Amino acid sequence: MMVDLRSDTVTQPTPAMREAMLAAPLGDDVFGGDPSVNALQEKIAGLLGFEAALFVPTGTQSNLCAILSHCQRGDEYIVGQMAHCYRWEGGGAAVFGSVQPQPLNHQPDGSLALADIEAAIKPDDAHFARSRLLALENTLGGKLLPFEYVQQATALAKSKGLDRHLDGARLFNAAVAQAAQTGGNPCPAAGPSQGGAAPAGGSDPHEVGERGGDIFAEARRIAQCFDSVSVCFSKGLGAPVGSALCGSREFIARAHRIRKMAGGGMRQAGMLAAAASHALDHHVGRLAQDHALARHLADGLAGIQGLEVEVPQTNIVFVDLTGAARAQSAALLKHLASQGIEATGLYRLRFVTHLDVDAAGVDRAVAAIRQFFKAK
Repeated sequence: MMVDLRSDTVTQPTPAMREAMLAAPLGDDVFGGDPSVNALQEKIAGLLGFEAALFVPTGTQSNLCAILSHCQRGDEYIVGQMAHCYRWEGGGAAVFGSVQPQPLNHQPDGSLALADIEAAIKPDDAHFARSRLLALENTLGGKLLPFEYVQQATALAKSKGLDRHLDGARLFNAAVAQAAQTGGNPCPAAGPSQGGAAPAGGSDPHEVGERGGDIFAEARRIAQCFDSVSVCFSKGLGAPVGSALCGSREFIARAHRIRKMAGGGMRQAGMLAAAASHALDHHVGRLAQDHALARHLADGLAGIQGLEVEVPQTNIVFVDLTGAARAQSAALLKHLASQGIEATGLYRLRFVTHLDVDAAGVDRAVAAIRQFFKAK
């Protein structure tokens, strides 16, 4: 059986999620008439404390809609060099919206230095693009942005007249880690779904059947520092497709227009929305399991000569190949593939745990890597 550690985007819908998708009531979302989409939008907006939300096919489109709703042609957004909406989304804001990015270097913890943010804000002068938006990402490369920093950075942006957007593709991973730091219970007792009865856990090991009250509270604390938040359902939450953009009603109305221009109207999208809603009801509390497996993987790789293992904060483990081991990178990946284990990277390998990876799979990966270096 394949152990796919490339990303948490490779997850497959659970049997219970597939049942929820098949049972979803449908309508035409372009006309605003899909009840499952409408219910999801109300649910995620309510959970994170916003007036409205918009269901979109991808996180890339969600960030694009956000940036173009905050900014006009000739404006700029301040963002990190390694932020997804700058580095890995094809330059969409610049290409489609003529919005200039102002990338800044990250600090070791993933943050942008407050002094760098303030220095990057342009004066109101015809020589410069207009500084309009600060875009942060949490988690960033699996790292949790410290909450005190999030408060400080967003307060600074607001004081300077900038809007604030959060790429929260893995917001709930951040919330799990933050709940653990603040003494919250990452997997509390099951509670009722929003507007319904408590979900059944069933026999599927993926179905935790826990809402995770402390986790949602932390997610909301993070989200409320921002004017808009993008949340991905197809990563750690395990839905097959989809993200949501949250904000004020006026903001979401602007984003809805941009989604239309970007081709994001999906008609009977309720089957996809039902998967995302199911994930919110059943897969949030279990994210703590992914974090524990990531730590287990990192512990298993510690001490191998030629590997520097970054201690994971959430579900992503980075491993740097050093010295003579760098020359073995391609051979290592080939060896792992021959053992039915997939990962990404070259000299810096990335392993991501998710609901389709268990402890046995992680142990297989550790054993295969140790076998490779022992043979070498």
